[in-house]
Amino acid sequence: MAVSTKRLLTAVGWKNTRGGDNMRSRKKYDMWNWIAVALLLLFLLFFIYPCVRLMWEAFYTQKDGFTIKAFVKFFSKSYYTKTIGNSFKVSGAVMLICLVLGIPFSYFFTFYELKGRRFLFIMALLCTMSAPFIGAYSWIMLLGRNGVITQFVKRAVGIKMGNIYGFNGILLVQALKLFPLVMIYMNGAFQDIDNSLMEASANLGCSGVKRFFKIVMGLTMPTILAAALIVFMRAFADFGTPAIIGEGYKTFPVLIYYSFLGDAGSDYNFASAVSVLAIVLTGVIFLLQKLATSYFKFTINSLHPIQKKKPTGISGLLMHLYCYILIAIAILPQIYIIVDSFRDYKGQVPQSTYSMSNYRNAVRKLLPRATKNSIVISFLALAVIIIVAVLIAYLVVRRSSALSHTVDTISMLPYIMPGAVIGISLIISFNNKPFVLTGTMAIMVISMAIRRMPYTSRSATATMMQIPMSTEEAAISLGAGKLKTFIIITIPQMASGIISGAILSFVSIVTEVSSTIFLFNNRTITLTIGTYQAISLGSYGTASAFATVTTLVTIVCLVVYLICTRGSERMSV
Repeated sequence: MAVSTKRLLTAVGWKNTRGGDNMRSRKKYDMWNWIAVALLLLFLLFFIYPCVRLMWEAFYTQKDGFTIKAFVKFFSKSYYTKTIGNSFKVSGAVMLICLVLGIPFSYFFTFYELKGRRFLFIMALLCTMSAPFIGAYSWIMLLGRNGVITQFVKRAVGIKMGNIYGFNGILLVQALKLFPLVMIYMNGAFQDIDNSLMEASANLGCSGVKRFFKIVMGLTMPTILAAALIVFMRAFADFGTPAIIGEGYKTFPVLIYYSFLGDAGSDYNFASAVSVLAIVLTGVIFLLQKLATSYFKFTINSLHPIQKKKPTGISGLLMHLYCYILIAIAILPQIYIIVDSFRDYKGQVPQSTYSMSNYRNAVRKLLPRATKNSIVISFLALAVIIIVAVLIAYLVVRRSSALSHTVDTISMLPYIMPGAVIGISLIISFNNKPFVLTGTMAIMVISMAIRRMPYTSRSATATMMQIPMSTEEAAISLGAGKLKTFIIITIPQMASGIISGAILSFVSIVTEVSSTIFLFNNRTITLTIGTYQAISLGSYGTASAFATVTTLVTIVCLVVYLICTRGSERMSV
């Protein structure tokens, strides 16, 4: 133990008043074992139990008892089975495009001193901080059959633009929404590369594009696979985008939604069966990613950080053009939505005049309540996520046991499950006594906390692994209790990892619609749900007002995050 550490701890008020009495008065039980048991019980009640009820609903009906009729119905009609292919096709394509767009963006951002790089980073975050279906709605307004750009091109050059609906539209919206996630993930991986490796490869004649593919890509392959998985899962689970812009191109989440809340009535049995299939399919994808990652298992010690170069000449110009044009296209929908929110509408037709009429209509459509609910639910869910994630991280790293790893594994399972599955399972489980939570704000908070916890728990765990035991041991040896040591010493050292994971969790919570679309009512309506409802009803001006307020809320949260992290640009999960 370093003397400076003990002096530091003594200075903040810890004196070795108990010394050896601490060891002699060791309790028969460990506080952390009880915490692990409590967390396990929480996950059993709010996650495992709903999943079991969901599977029960898929295989059991009051009329037929145990049956597989729902699965037979699904596989007997190509209309249903086609949704599997559609979901995998669009998710795979989005994943590849996001990697192609995001990796070069992050490489230029990390290895070169781009002008306005802080602005680029903030814009990249803003691109992710909106619900994907809002982008779908905006692109319809821009490139749809009567879109602004479509009509302009038709009048200017007489060319009729292609169809944005269906597969192409989903691909466009999700790729522009999700590629910044790849950039965020890869920033951390690129910064961890030791510069001496880059210099050594250059000395051996490996430079430029060859070095990028052989050295840089090879060293960051685990992160590339992790980024690919999160993009695939996000695209696969997205309900709003294919529901709005997909038209006849139906995906798994859309099928689940219409099975559960369709015009023909709810079919809990069939919706549950489709949900079980979704869990199985995404579970297989997750295992394949884990298997692929195992082939690239190694560690990097960045003793010599990457030295950023100044981009010069044609290559420097192309780098700047690539980054700024890509960000401009990605942020365009949000800018258009803000402008459109002030346009007057006559029915569904936008006018050339501007006013606050859309916001007045939105206020009548519960905009103030939706804003309040979004803020309250998001921060409550985030508070739960941070507390549980920090406890899990400490248990896994400092109190490693079968129990703690069981809790950690269970907490990660929602990561691979579509939001629609979480929403349906909670409704089925908590719609009757003794736990009647349907229609309450509590069930919204539970849904978001369960689904978005993995981002923060993984980040907190990774940070916890890098914190030495010495400071905690010093505090305990100087008389501090375990709980006080954890709160005063350990948690502050985990701050960077907690904040990095929390911002990704918060972004996902604010833009969540896949699970909450099943759980809300007029008392618990949120901004994203209000936007989706207005779009569904054809109230486009009102929808723009809801979406603009959503954007403003997320911008405020982003500013708070940047202040808390003092402008840190490194966010790896």
